[in-house]
Amino acid sequence: MRNALTDGRDFKLGLFSPNCTGGLAVTKISERWGATWEDNLRLARLADEVGVDFILPIARWIGYGGETNFHEGVLEPVPWASALLATTERVVVFATVHTAFNHPVVSAKQLATVDQVGGGRAGVNIVAGWNQPEYHAMGVELPSEHDDRYAMAQEWWDHVRALWTREGRYDLDGRFYSLKGVESMPKPVQGILPVLNAGSSTQGRAFAARNANFVFTIIGDAEEGERVVAQLTASARADYRRTVGVMSPAHLVCRATRAEAEEYLHYYAEEYADWEAVDNLMRLQGMHAQSFTKEMLATFRSRFAAGHGTCPLIGSPDDVADEIEKYAKAGLSGMTLSFVDYVAELEQFAAEVIPRLEAKGIRLPRPALR
Repeated sequence: MRNALTDGRDFKLGLFSPNCTGGLAVTKISERWGATWEDNLRLARLADEVGVDFILPIARWIGYGGETNFHEGVLEPVPWASALLATTERVVVFATVHTAFNHPVVSAKQLATVDQVGGGRAGVNIVAGWNQPEYHAMGVELPSEHDDRYAMAQEWWDHVRALWTREGRYDLDGRFYSLKGVESMPKPVQGILPVLNAGSSTQGRAFAARNANFVFTIIGDAEEGERVVAQLTASARADYRRTVGVMSPAHLVCRATRAEAEEYLHYYAEEYADWEAVDNLMRLQGMHAQSFTKEMLATFRSRFAAGHGTCPLIGSPDDVADEIEKYAKAGLSGMTLSFVDYVAELEQFAAEVIPRLEAKGIRLPRPALR
């Protein structure tokens, strides 16, 4: 099995949102991440070389406004994943799919094809949807009931999974889709793809516990992470007789000293934050998503500018390694990382932080590429 993301051997590390302009940093600085194809290709090859386990994209169709129109430019995740898998050897690449905007029959074939390209190294990030302006852009109504989004996502996933595991031609009926005489080839290399789902609301976490290999959820700190892991793993075991891992996203600034890291954080996420875009993003999250509590939204404005509200990993290589160790000890299966400059900062992270994680026993050394 070439897809080793679910082997449970050590703490997994991924990259989040490199397909989007700015990554997760809502900043106006000129050196912010451009997210061109060339940028992403260089990053994926570097990630493959240094042993990053997976790359996770965001699916987005309109920006958040402000001076930068944050996330205006986004490489669409399905063709992006296919192209990256064709040019790498071992890193797992996820495709992010919004169930409201993608038909399950088309998605089943697209994702199986992507997995064939990667020799079994594809994954799928299932998104039930929350961003109302994007629903309007697609000419689709956002369901008035939050639960309906997850009911539709469940039916979508049930149909995709059936298309991947059943042979011949058959009907698939449901509340949202009525499929007559469907069939689907090719299948994923290993029968089904690893599933990640970002669930932070009650319904979202239940959906992830029922269906995903990894629940991808926003947490405030490692102490909260320990409670979330205990809750989600117990729920998956009791309600669905399943074992799930829990991951959380983080934004990272690592410099030689903590003071230098904090100075750079202040530079890009305070002095040059795109505050209009930050406020638009937070307003949409507060209105249409349940990924963040009201208390988090009220206190996280700077954290949204720095990294879309994700966990901060700020400091020297020792500081960053120690913080990641806290999350590993809290029971998380892994974390995603985002940077202002993904390539240059991943090079530093690989050279200075990963060896510290290996020395702590959190990470096992990755063999060199062939």
